[in-house]
Amino acid sequence: MNDLAIATETSSAPIRTAPGGAIRRVGVEIEFMGPSARVAAGVIAGALGGSIDAEDAHAFRISGTRLGDMRIETDLRYVHPQRHPNLGLRLGHRAAAWLGAVVSPFVPRELVTAPLPIDRLPELDGLVDILRDAGAHGRGAVLLDSLGLHFNIDPPRLDAATIAAFLKAFLIVSERLRRDIAQGRRRLAHALPPDYPQDYVRQVLAPDYWPDLPDLTMDYLAANPTRDRALDLLPLLAYLDDERIRSVLPHEKIGARPAFHYRLPQVHLSDPDWSIMPDWHRWLVVEGLASDLEKLCAIGRAMSACH
Repeated sequence: MNDLAIATETSSAPIRTAPGGAIRRVGVEIEFMGPSARVAAGVIAGALGGSIDAEDAHAFRISGTRLGDMRIETDLRYVHPQRHPNLGLRLGHRAAAWLGAVVSPFVPRELVTAPLPIDRLPELDGLVDILRDAGAHGRGAVLLDSLGLHFNIDPPRLDAATIAAFLKAFLIVSERLRRDIAQGRRRLAHALPPDYPQDYVRQVLAPDYWPDLPDLTMDYLAANPTRDRALDLLPLLAYLDDERIRSVLPHEKIGARPAFHYRLPQVHLSDPDWSIMPDWHRWLVVEGLASDLEKLCAIGRAMSACH
């Protein structure tokens, strides 16, 4: 099917407000190589204001910046033992600090912002510039892993029909998104989160697939008992039904929150022209299709007829 028949590019979210009338929000996660979490936190606080609190040798919270609260840490659970007491290998503080220093050339640092109103998202490109000026770098992949740019996006509503519409829309455009993000580079394509199982894709895209929340949750868990999906619904589903999620994934690291965890894009800090906004505009294609139920159902029927 022609891309233009799937969705039209848009510059703003078609639904800007949540049911209470507040502007929807989005938080951002940026993974990078280069400066330590301590150095990066100091540079950010120096540029944007705010105070720094150390959680451990490789995790810091930055409170009260002009862009809201943030945290920055080495993206490896073993170096934060106080946060993960059930890990099979539990290190003491000194050993964890040593391990974090040893793996720093290979394991990314992760910057996580508190949710901002979606209208303020372009301001986060200033944060990208601050990181780059501090020596942060990366070109989309390290070894076989992606240097991820993740968006945590407020849904316009928290009902099963809205979640299903966004999931359907994402599955329809996901191949296009992967193609645009990988830019024809095989290494980048291999570093992206894996596709959903094809049987599950067919199930969700069926025109009559509009389940209630318990069935939507159990169907998702049966096909995707993992956080490693391009649109990770586990945080949102755990927020809505934590007991059901934990019954299937008792030990998985899931931060329950009322947000779509969109984790397909990649970070390219080594490119001086790189911005987070093109990937946000790609996500808005999903938003536009999810808000047009007539088009969504028509494409679902056409795709179902092809299988």
